[in-house]
Amino acid sequence: MMSGTLVLVRHGQSEWNLKNWFTGWKDPDLSEQGVKEAHAAGRRLKAKGYVFDVCFTSVLTRAQHTLKIMLEELGQTGLPETRDQALNERDYGELTGLNKDDARKKWGEEQVLIWRRSYDVPPPGGESLKDTLARALPYYMIHIQPLVLSGKRVLVSAHGNSLRALIMAIEGLTPEQILKRELETGVPVCYKIGADSRPLSVEILSA
Repeated sequence: MMSGTLVLVRHGQSEWNLKNWFTGWKDPDLSEQGVKEAHAAGRRLKAKGYVFDVCFTSVLTRAQHTLKIMLEELGQTGLPETRDQALNERDYGELTGLNKDDARKKWGEEQVLIWRRSYDVPPPGGESLKDTLARALPYYMIHIQPLVLSGKRVLVSAHGNSLRALIMAIEGLTPEQILKRELETGVPVCYKIGADSRPLSVEILSA
């Protein structure tokens, strides 16, 4: 076991983020702003000297597009890339495709807040954060963590809630702590991971 590098990046702003819609497993692409955020993320990683061995992403276009742009900026296209729905965003069920203000009008502000900010209360037909963790966390432990612990440099482009699962595992956070963690679009979170799987350091490459 040796230390490795793990960089997590939430995709750039999507067309549905821009419209304030619940997105979940729907597949809009990046907005113009999201494309800019992905380019900026790649440039910041390059400026810090990051080089990667392998990358992971979800099966959704916005995460894949963000990864493609970052790798182009890094001059590292052609890296081994794994796509898996375990890294997809949380499924918002009946909320999917609704403007968040319209959802509040339909179900009430308090109920929508519970669905968005509780750990284990899913929206109708969708997933809670706990459900998202239940698929994303095992995937991380089986497929990503062993590479990092072998000394590999790993880049993951995914989504706000699936990345919370990884951060929860890496930093040993409680459900209450992870609910408070906000991840900005297109901002790399860079870890050096020790042999005990805990972070030796973390650096957030904000604009």
